[in-house]
Amino acid sequence: MTKPFASLTAELNPNAAAAAGDSMHSRLRELFPIARSITGPGLRETLRLIDRQVSLERHEVPSGTPVHDWTVPPEWSLTEAYLEDDAGNRVVDYANSNLHVVGYSTPVDTTLDLDELQPHLHSLPEQPHLVPYRTSYYAPSWGFCLTDEVRCALRPGRYRAVIRSRLEAGHLTIGEHLHRGTSSDEVLIFAHVCHPSLANDNLSGVVVALALAEHLRGRTTRMSYRFVFAPATIGSITWLSLQGKQELGRIRHGLVLSLLGGGGRFHYKQSRRGDCEIDRAAWHVLRTTTAGARQLEFSPWGYDERQFCSPGFNLPVGRLTRTPNGEFPEYHTSADDPGFVSPAELGEAWLACLRIFDVFETNHSYINLSPHGEPQLGRRGLYRASGGHQQIPEMQLSLLWVLNQSDGSNSLLDIAMRSGLPYEVIARAAADLESVGLLRRMEHPAT
Repeated sequence: MTKPFASLTAELNPNAAAAAGDSMHSRLRELFPIARSITGPGLRETLRLIDRQVSLERHEVPSGTPVHDWTVPPEWSLTEAYLEDDAGNRVVDYANSNLHVVGYSTPVDTTLDLDELQPHLHSLPEQPHLVPYRTSYYAPSWGFCLTDEVRCALRPGRYRAVIRSRLEAGHLTIGEHLHRGTSSDEVLIFAHVCHPSLANDNLSGVVVALALAEHLRGRTTRMSYRFVFAPATIGSITWLSLQGKQELGRIRHGLVLSLLGGGGRFHYKQSRRGDCEIDRAAWHVLRTTTAGARQLEFSPWGYDERQFCSPGFNLPVGRLTRTPNGEFPEYHTSADDPGFVSPAELGEAWLACLRIFDVFETNHSYINLSPHGEPQLGRRGLYRASGGHQQIPEMQLSLLWVLNQSDGSNSLLDIAMRSGLPYEVIARAAADLESVGLLRRMEHPAT
């Protein structure tokens, strides 16, 4: 007598997350070698590959365009870079890793003594086998990143430093995909696409967002889902500058996705408001379905949630990661490669997001149509035939919670949070009770 509730996860088979994880990891490996930055050909190539899976609307914003307190920078491209000793040996070569050059390095072709060269070299003495990731977007400079082992082995002498880069008028590129629901109310999903050859930061968020967009394709949803793929910071600020008050007013919930692999438990960072439905939904889903999940209060440090949550916008946008930025040793180093991210981790993140979306899709308030005492559930096929049991099955307990709290003032999310039961169990109970005529759904979804 059960009736499936309208859900994005109800029809998933037990292996769906594993299959999705394998697909996402394959895409991550495809995207990994691309030399991305906040502008330029690597960024466009990344968006082109995303567009093969879900159609993107592109926004090309010219260099020099004012975007709130910022200005779109010149476009940067790089064709070759190397560091050569006086015997002609290349001790550092961009062809071997696109982390070897400081992002946005100005062009250079010069020969320097080792002492003169040292200020332009970046390594990690505490992690001597790893190459760091460094950028200099807004302060003209140049430099090379290398392992500390290689740096310490450099002998005194003359070194030729060559960086064949260009900084010129161009564009900043943003990709956007909209899945239209029956409502114009939107869920914003943001993933940054500017880091070169870093798998957890940022490609894990990119491939999870892409897989979510694919899962929605062809499905009828209540909410509209807007996926934005843009460079970190300048990209989100530029996207916000392109939106009018009406467009931003449609955003009811939002998630910034990143660092969704690399081990570690899930962390949800609250929006600036701290009590939005995304805050309540994400935290309830994570704590009832994933082991050891943690909730973080909002702070103005992190990823692009801090732009969406700046006081001039104050949007209901939180952030989903595993181990937060800067809190794992592989962060912004060459160790953040595809082997650091597992398909299983990506699949778990995809499923967690879908469960959060389910709250947005199905969170209604109900009226109990038999409120004078507990209705007889047994004759309706909703209660176990024998009594006197010490343990109450989760599904039967959820039926009692939904009946008791359905006075029109509590949403299913409210009931799930108060009862401590998983949201999907509460939603299934509501669907069962509605199917036997004990509940009536309120006309407007809960907000």
